[in-house]
Parts: sequence; C-alpha cells; structure tokens
Amino acid sequence: MKYIIIGLGNFGASLAQKLTEQGNEVIGIDTSMSKVDAYKEKISHTICMDATDEFTVSGLPLKDTDIVLVAIGEDQGANVMSTALLKNLKVKRLISRAINPLHENVLQAIGVDEIVHPEEETAERWAKKLCLSNVVDSFELNDDYSIIEAKVPDDYVGKTVREVGFRKEFNLLVLTFIKKVEVKSALGKTKTETQIQGVASADNKLEHGDILVLYGSNKDLQVFLKQKLR
Repeated sequence: MKYIIIGLGNFGASLAQKLTEQGNEVIGIDTSMSKVDAYKEKISHTICMDATDEFTVSGLPLKDTDIVLVAIGEDQGANVMSTALLKNLKVKRLISRAINPLHENVLQAIGVDEIVHPEEETAERWAKKLCLSNVVDSFELNDDYSIIEAKVPDDYVGKTVREVGFRKEFNLLVLTFIKKVEVKSALGKTKTETQIQGVASADNKLEHGDILVLYGSNKDLQVFLKQKLR
C-alpha cells in the first residue's frame, strides 16, 4: 500500500519507518530539513515541504495514495490547516492526530475518517491497523503473539465458529464477539452501542457486522488476514 505521513515527530517518524519495514511505499513529509535528512534512509521517500501550502500539496501523488495521515503534533494550527486542505483535495482515506478534546472536535467537524491519539496509542499498533485491511484494533502481547479485532469476512456470515474451523484451519482462537446493537435511551432516542458477547463458543453463529476478537501468533494472524480480509 501507499502512504503519506505528514509530520516526522516521534510518532509520525516511528509509524513511517514501521510501514516502510513492512514493505509499503511511504512518503514522509516535514518542514524540518534535519528530520528529513535523518530519516531518508529509513523511510521510502522523505520530502521537506510545507503541508499547509495548497500548491505544493496538490503536487503530491494523492490519487495514488491509499492513506494520508497528518501526524503534526506541536503546531495545532498547521495540523488543522493541512487536514482541511487534504479533505478538500478528496484523498482516499484521511487520518489526523488530535492533541486535545477541542482539537478533536475541530477535526471531526472537518470530516476526517479517523483520529489518532499518539499519547494513548503506539505507532506499532497503528502500523498493524493500517497495513491489514478490516482490522479494527490490535493489542500486541509480545513479539510473537497478539489479540486483534477484525470484521467477520462476508463468506463466513451465517456459519458457526465450529463450521469455519478457526483453530483447525488457521490455528487461531476466537475469544469473543463484539456486536453493534441499537438501544433506546430513557428519552426514547435510538443510538448504537457496542456490546461484548461474552466468551465465544463453537456454536456461536457469525453475523454481518460482527467483530471477531482473535488470539494467535502474529504469523498465523497475518495468514488469516491476508487470505480472508483483503
């Protein structure tokens, strides 16, 4: 996949390096020439430029880029301006970093697809989420094993855990399911809530929109995700 990471601070640079190491094409952008030079051997491409300048940004290969992530942290104004500019340029998927609740509200108003909180989430976790389509979230237990949340593949809908054979076919353990259900508030308004279904059993039937919580080795998870969740 192709990525553009804007802002090569600790989080942005770490994420860009991890995505590059995993075989992706990454363009890392920063206004600091020293940062661009520091990472030119570790990231596919590095560019020194102002990401708030429309003329310069429009010259980037945005149409060929799968995900653009604005990782600017120190300058909230530059973050918002760059994010708004990229939104107007209609990139395929736009993710931006939020520094505080007010900043997050502004980004939501702009209409970003997803918001990053680097103080709470690691670059390792985001690299996994971005590289593997349909992965909702992941938690790395150690270098070899992880727990991930992934959407149920379409061809598994209507089947039970036993019929799919997660353990036999992929050597993975289904821990539980997460379902989105509509509930009514005390005022009668309907809202969608996420509900964990408890420990999974072999007879649980998979439904459209369910999220699987899977445990296994990183190698086995990669095989499953690449085969079933492209």
